Amino acid sequence: MPLDHYLTLGRSGLRVSPFALGAMTFGEDPGGAGCSVEESEKILATYLDLGGNFVDTANFYTNGHSEKILGDFFAARPGRREHVVLASKFFTNLFPGDPNGGGAGRTSIIAQLDETLRRLGTDYLDLYWLHNWDRSTPIEETMRALDDLVRAGKIRYLGFSNTPAWVTAQAQTMALLKGWTPLVALQVEYSLLARTVEGELAPLARDQGMALVPWSPLKNGFLSGKYRRGTQVTDSARTSFVGHPTGDEFVVIDAVTAVADELGTTPAAVSLAWLRAREGTVVPILGARRVEHLENNLASLEVALTPEQVRRLDEVSEPILNYPAPMHGALRAMLQFGGATVDGEASAVYPPLLQSGVRY
Repeated sequence: MPLDHYLTLGRSGLRVSPFALGAMTFGEDPGGAGCSVEESEKILATYLDLGGNFVDTANFYTNGHSEKILGDFFAARPGRREHVVLASKFFTNLFPGDPNGGGAGRTSIIAQLDETLRRLGTDYLDLYWLHNWDRSTPIEETMRALDDLVRAGKIRYLGFSNTPAWVTAQAQTMALLKGWTPLVALQVEYSLLARTVEGELAPLARDQGMALVPWSPLKNGFLSGKYRRGTQVTDSARTSFVGHPTGDEFVVIDAVTAVADELGTTPAAVSLAWLRAREGTVVPILGARRVEHLENNLASLEVALTPEQVRRLDEVSEPILNYPAPMHGALRAMLQFGGATVDGEASAVYPPLLQSGVRY
């Protein structure tokens, strides 16, 4: 599946590539995790030339420089921006001391969008993400303000990121009941080393027809293939602030590496292929500091995991989910069906209650 084999983003008519290009690394930052303007433009051009059309950034990435780099790139190439799904995020306050400079209130949303559009050199965004939950703002204010901006033509589609499932469900239900613009996607942390999204947010997304757009699909590079037992990674700009994999994480990394060896590919390609094979629409975000990083990760488009390989990866990376998620799996089937099979879900008789005939 090449980049120009597009998917619809959730319950919408918006077509996007199977991988989004993340622009968080566009522009140099004090931590050294970014890249130069020249390299950023090479990465972007490579992605677009290969058929990619989904580019994701945020207002605070490299202190606004990421958006400016994208804006300058498209300004120098008239007609190109209209064929790209351009997404950005709001929430982070870029104006210290101004209590309305960030967050998800009406005033701050409008101001943040105006600044983002100015840096990007465009008059609309294809997709606008709430970057984080604003506990101080009623969710109805956020959703109404975003709907007004959609109606004004400044935004086309909406999504949430890093927001609890109960808040997301409340926002979606409110939008549907009031005829406001609904959410079409959730941007979440999701990888073989970070699967707790499967407890609440992933089921919500499937139920509501929302796409999942995972960030850090290689878990800070831990699944890239650079990290092996007994070795030290010294060439990664992220190592100084993300550290190294734990022993439990290396168990998963070992399994991914074994599958990669079987297929003659890289651990990164296997990890991304596993993610794209999850239930529902899943569009991972690829970040890169060099063109070769992007090209190596795109090799995942040629990887097809066998059911047995998926099973192995599922088992070795199975997450520990918070209550009440454990009550909704095998135990639920045992208690509800009492040894029967319903909708393909089988259960065993639950001793001793069912076998004794006692009903509580």
